Amino acid sequence: MKFLSLLALTSSLNAADLPISVRFSGAAGDYTEQRWKQDWPGCEFEDGIKEGHVQLKEQDGKKWLRVNYALGGIGPEKGGTGWRWPIEKHNSVQLIYTLRFSQDFEFVKGGKLPGLCGGSENVSGGRRADGINGFSARLMWRKDGRGEAYVYHKNQPDKYGESFPFPEDFRFPTGTPIQVRLAVGMNRGGQRDGLLRVWMTLPGRVERLVVDRTNMEWRNADALNVDSLLFETFHGGNDSTWAPTRPCYAEFTDIRILRGESN
Repeated sequence: MKFLSLLALTSSLNAADLPISVRFSGAAGDYTEQRWKQDWPGCEFEDGIKEGHVQLKEQDGKKWLRVNYALGGIGPEKGGTGWRWPIEKHNSVQLIYTLRFSQDFEFVKGGKLPGLCGGSENVSGGRRADGINGFSARLMWRKDGRGEAYVYHKNQPDKYGESFPFPEDFRFPTGTPIQVRLAVGMNRGGQRDGLLRVWMTLPGRVERLVVDRTNMEWRNADALNVDSLLFETFHGGNDSTWAPTRPCYAEFTDIRILRGESN
């Protein structure tokens, strides 16, 4: 499959359709705001880039985006990064990326990983989804390397997002790459028939389905679609008990956005 390079896109993505493959510009080194704007055009905000939390690394012929998490830091401002990158609107989208935690990564209570979102508002951080304002579907690592999908959707039971845990025997490895695949398919208006699926591919193993939900109600009307990649990764949580006690990092590469599967 032929992917479009972000370097070939203009600052407006309205004319660009999926699939897209993210290409990191420049040589290994600090990932500056100028580089970030070139690779991720059209974002309305960012956290962690100006603060110097992100670097570009090169290994085995691949470029990796390294995100550093600071000792005692929670949230992207203190340790990590975050932005919302607009894409063409679709009813069904898949996000694929390769993730590698540092060998000494400290999971603590948990933290966020990139996902997909849509809508006029940034629905996260305790802003509830109501079927009109938007939704978000990110992943999280949890204590001891457990995993989950962390989702803001119309029928979430609490103010904060709802967790859909991975199988009990799953653990994120450290020091080795793992491929992540997340699919979101929108529901028909007023129906609970939306899709949320997550697959993980550990080294030397076949791809494994770890979340499979076909009863999601993301929206009230067809106007709300998947329209952004939500690239957020940080420890937290809302207090210092989520913070790492030593510096650590995670790296990301082979980031792709594809048309998704229908429900």
